[in-house]
Amino acid sequence: MAESNAALYRQLPAIDKLLQFDEAQILVEKSGLHWVTECLREMQEQARTSIAQDGCLPDWHGDWLAELSVRHDRLQQSALRNVYNLTGTVLHTNLGRAVMSNAAIHAVSQVMSSPVTLEYSLDGAMRGHRDRALADLLCQLTGAEDACIVNNNAAAVLLLLATVAPQREVIVSRGELVEIGGAFRVPDVMAQAGCKLVEVGTTNRTHLRDYENAINDQTGLLMKVHTSNYSIEGFTAEVEGEALAELGQKYQLPTAIDLGSGSMIDMTAYGLPAEPMPQAYLSQGIDLVSISGDKLLGGPQAGIILGKKKWIDAIQKHPLKRALRVDKMVLAALEATLKLYLTPEKLTAELPTLRWLTRSQDTIKQSADNILVKLQAYYGDRFFVEAEPCLSQIGSGSLPVDRLPSYAITFAPLDGKGGGLERLASDWRQLPQPVIGRLKDGKLWLDLRCLDDEHGLVQALLS
Repeated sequence: MAESNAALYRQLPAIDKLLQFDEAQILVEKSGLHWVTECLREMQEQARTSIAQDGCLPDWHGDWLAELSVRHDRLQQSALRNVYNLTGTVLHTNLGRAVMSNAAIHAVSQVMSSPVTLEYSLDGAMRGHRDRALADLLCQLTGAEDACIVNNNAAAVLLLLATVAPQREVIVSRGELVEIGGAFRVPDVMAQAGCKLVEVGTTNRTHLRDYENAINDQTGLLMKVHTSNYSIEGFTAEVEGEALAELGQKYQLPTAIDLGSGSMIDMTAYGLPAEPMPQAYLSQGIDLVSISGDKLLGGPQAGIILGKKKWIDAIQKHPLKRALRVDKMVLAALEATLKLYLTPEKLTAELPTLRWLTRSQDTIKQSADNILVKLQAYYGDRFFVEAEPCLSQIGSGSLPVDRLPSYAITFAPLDGKGGGLERLASDWRQLPQPVIGRLKDGKLWLDLRCLDDEHGLVQALLS
């Protein structure tokens, strides 16, 4: 065995010999001699380990330079890969939620390439506040007195609670104590903010008197949480924003609503299900409303707190604000997105999220018809390939029970065995631009609601 291994060790090529080949020199020009040399050393160590442990050379031993090229390509590939989102979920949390508009992309590029007035006032050549310009724009769009921006809505809720009701009781309906993705639970956030949770009402019904009966000298905040990621139907009741605001005014207590995915526009005007808007709650007298930037708003990940100036001022001064603030790129993307709302008649053309949400089933069916024949010709010897109606969802907890009529290309194995679908889905995930669909009812579904590039998808699937 020792003699056999010795013969294998002698087959390992020297690094200086490998470096003389043109293929290696091309990679040296691209990524430097240090990286190429270190990679070859690593390959040698892996080969020695293979010989010592398994008594054989690695699979790639026949072409070291090809393996070197593969590893170089892997190095160049970003961990954040562009994918075709054909899952049927428009705001897919695992795929990055909202896709940015061209305006937002351009704005981010501009601030990345130059110093900017992030915290610099041109009027007085002194330090300014990074939220100010966007706060004014948010006030214009929503009617809020002021606004604060942090890195996501969970941070917004944490900061709001820590500022308004530290070491005090916060009254919330039992039916609104939600858990969302990543085990984010409202009660846990309250505890981290130093607040004491007081649950009122029942899972399905909470009345204004439940809030009022719980008020005492330790009460610091009356709060509602929009149940965006689930729905209770049937015998239900909840306290409306206007009633909660009046109760807060009666007892001189602040009121707040965690609106989550709240939209800045009336979704019904676009033929979509209704979603609460921060403007409505602010006009009803609610003191503070928090929303996400990367859900129905269609912008970057951010948490936005809107409301009364005295509370926003206090929030801006809280020590946590610095830890939770956003950078210049998020601010640039958010500002560009918000400016699109100044001309709402152009939103469906310029904001990808709204464009995809408002696509008609007939339009999506036309996309399916355009690509069906080519996919049938390529995959027809292994799968039944058909165009079928389906239902998309908005995603990220937005309107969880509402579905949007859509169309999909479906793949079902000719032999009736589901393993072929798993392999097909896996193969598509390994493409240069992965194709992500969903497995359901014995078929692999490619929902085309979010497809903008028919030609690109066909080329990817036929490769």
